[in-house]
Amino acid sequence: MSEAKKPAVQPLRSAITYEDFDRVDIRVGTIIAVDPYPEARRPAFKLQVDFGPEIGTRKTSAQVTKHYNAHTLVGRQVAAVVNFPPKQIGKFMSEVLVLGFPDHEGEVVLISPERPVPNGGKLY
Repeated sequence: MSEAKKPAVQPLRSAITYEDFDRVDIRVGTIIAVDPYPEARRPAFKLQVDFGPEIGTRKTSAQVTKHYNAHTLVGRQVAAVVNFPPKQIGKFMSEVLVLGFPDHEGEVVLISPERPVPNGGKLY
């Protein structure tokens, strides 16, 4: 692997308070639909994620085509930030930010609970 492919090591950020952390609303949801997103600059999917009755279904795009396909994503639980304002991504309006970590090549590996949990559960 070339040096250019390795993800940059992110420096440790300055300390935050518990109140800062608590303002970021990270919830678990289940991916219920996956569509291709051919208009995206980098290969991506459009996802619909069910966060349970309180939050409902939200949509997002995710550049996760390296490790996942539509079949492996549907039914998968993921963590996402649900209190960002909607963001226009090309012709698509993203409503949440699905979370992941970069692998050794910088490709996204999604965060999922190790066992099924109720949709809408808040990270703490």
